[in-house]
Amino acid sequence: MMKQIPGGVTAAKGFQAASCAAGIKYKGRQDMALIYSEVPCKSAGTFTTNIVKAAPVKWDRNQVESGAAAQAVVVNAGIANACTGEEGMGYCRQTAEAASKALNIPAESVLVASTGVIGMQLPIDRIRAGIQMMVPELGGSLEKGEAASKAIMTTDTKNKQVAVEFEVDGKTVTIGGMCKGSGMIHPNMCTMLSFVTTDIAISKELLVEALREDIKDTYNMISVDGDTSTNDTVLLLANGMAGNAEITEKGEDYEKFCKALNIVNETLAKKMAGDGEGCTALFEVKIVGAESKAQAVTLAKSVITSSLTKAAIFGHDANWGRILCAMGYSGAEFDPEKVDLFFESGAGRLQIIENGVAVDYSEEEATKILSEPEVTAVADIKMGDASATAWGCDLTFDYVKINADYRS
Repeated sequence: MMKQIPGGVTAAKGFQAASCAAGIKYKGRQDMALIYSEVPCKSAGTFTTNIVKAAPVKWDRNQVESGAAAQAVVVNAGIANACTGEEGMGYCRQTAEAASKALNIPAESVLVASTGVIGMQLPIDRIRAGIQMMVPELGGSLEKGEAASKAIMTTDTKNKQVAVEFEVDGKTVTIGGMCKGSGMIHPNMCTMLSFVTTDIAISKELLVEALREDIKDTYNMISVDGDTSTNDTVLLLANGMAGNAEITEKGEDYEKFCKALNIVNETLAKKMAGDGEGCTALFEVKIVGAESKAQAVTLAKSVITSSLTKAAIFGHDANWGRILCAMGYSGAEFDPEKVDLFFESGAGRLQIIENGVAVDYSEEEATKILSEPEVTAVADIKMGDASATAWGCDLTFDYVKINADYRS
C-alpha cells in the first residue's frame, strides 16, 4: 500500500536537515539549508540542458558521475553562483571542504546547490559561517525538514515538500522531497532545485535510471515562463536504511519504487507550476487520443507555454482558439477538424469545441470553471490511445513586476 505522509527530506530514515540565516543576499530570513544522511548514499542527478551551466551544476554532475558516495547537500538562496568562472568553481570546492570538515565526511561526498541572481560571486565567508551554524542544528524532525524547505525559497510564495511511504521486501520504505521554483521554469530540466531522499536499498544503476526516466513525465512537463535556468538540478539520495534486500534488477519492487518516486516528483513539479511568479492558477493541459506519446508531449507543451493562452486563463476567458492555435504550430501533425476540447476544474466540466468547431456553451459557466485555482484543458485529438499531461500557470501583471526588478 502506498500512502502520502507528512514531511519532506527528513521523512526517510537516517536523513537530517538544518537551516540558518547566513545573510547571503536576503535580510531577516533563513537562506541556507543543509541535508545530511547518517550513512553514505548512492546518488542520482539530472541537470539543466542550458549550455550556460552554473558552477554547482558542474560540481554535482561530476560528483554523481564519479560514483562516489554522497552524504550531504549544502544549499544557498539569493545568489546562483552562475557565470562566475573559476572563482565560482573554487567556491563550490571551498563549500564542500567546509562541510567535509564540520561533518567529518569526505569533500567528495558533499553536493552543493545555489539559486538566485546570476553573475554575482558568493560571499564564501558567509557560506562557511552558515555551515558552522547549521551542523550543530541538524535533526531528523519534520520541523527541521520544513524549515529547510523554506530556506531555499527565492521568489516562491510557499515552501514545497512531500513524502510517500510504501512497503518493499516486508520493510517500510519512505521517499521524501523538497523543491524550490517559481520563475525561470521551462521543460528540459526546468531556477528550479529539487532534493529527494529515500531510505530504500537500491543499486546506483537502477537509481539513476529511475530518476532519468521519471523526469520526462514530471519536471520536464512544467513551464512557467519559457526560460530554462542555468541552475536546474534534481538530486536523489538513497541511503539503504530501510533494511530491504537491495534492488539490483527490475521487477515488482523496482516498479513500486518508480511509482512512489513518480508521486513525489509529480507533486513537487505541480507545486512549482502552481506557484509560478505572479500566478493565480495552476493550469494543466491533457492531450488524449494521441497517436504516440511523443506527439502528445509536443502538443501539451506547446499549449502550456503559449503566452496568449496563459493570459486567457488569467482573464478567465474561454478563448479556445488560442489553444487550437498553439497546437497547430507545435510541429505535431493532427487533424484540427477532429479535436474535442473541454475545460474542467473544481467548478465542473464543460465541452468547448467538438470536431474543431465551437459548441453552444455558456460563457458564464466557462468563466466560473476558469476562475478556480486549478484549471485543466483536455484536448482529444482522436488518433490513438497515447496521452500526456503538462503543467503551467497563468500569466499576470505581477510576473512582469517581479522580474523587472529581481536584482534589486
